[in-house]
Amino acid sequence: MKKAKIVVSKDGPYIVTGGLPMDTQISGLDADGEPDTWVNGKKYSLQAEYNLCRCGKSKNKPFCDGSHETSHFDGTETASRRPHAEESEILEGPGVDVANAYNLCVRARFCHPKGGIMELIQNSDDPESKKAAIHEACNCPGGKLVPFDKKTGKAIEDNYRPSLSLLEDPQKGVSGPVQVKGGVAIESCDGQAYETRNRVTLCRCGESRNKPYCDGNHVDSGFNDGDKSLK
Repeated sequence: MKKAKIVVSKDGPYIVTGGLPMDTQISGLDADGEPDTWVNGKKYSLQAEYNLCRCGKSKNKPFCDGSHETSHFDGTETASRRPHAEESEILEGPGVDVANAYNLCVRARFCHPKGGIMELIQNSDDPESKKAAIHEACNCPGGKLVPFDKKTGKAIEDNYRPSLSLLEDPQKGVSGPVQVKGGVAIESCDGQAYETRNRVTLCRCGESRNKPYCDGNHVDSGFNDGDKSLK
């Protein structure tokens, strides 16, 4: 089987090859009503190759049905090609540091609980605050937040297998981006490679101003792919 890869086609779908498994992940809330965990949803049948809608207009979501052609979708890629390390500000704490790439925020709000990620980092000399800071950073679906071990300087990441997840946000009543996990290669329509990372999110509502990455505009546009978890 081919090595897993995603190609961003010009003004068209994401072309997925290499037999990437795909499921739905639903944001679950803590006792205070804040996003805290990802809950397993639907699993899709495994396919060697498939095309995912990125214009948001397909009537066969999440798959492409050619609607990008009739809607005259402008899928121009505007995202930076610079690596995460060059795009990030380092938020330093006594127990953990967190790299923060603001342009990759998808408004999933996993950094809000327990006073918020900034407060948790500042208080990370406390073991519970440190644990919560790492938990929140690692649950950031787009990889905006990446925690680093103070002693080794190495990134702290969950060990994902190469896969895709369609994110759903019942609290906001919207469908979110495609989360790409486990170091899957993503290639621009011009043939250039984006940085391969453990977790990133690709826009599937068609409204992002940071294509192909998600920028949270699915919330403002009210994007809904028909997932039953939103009803």
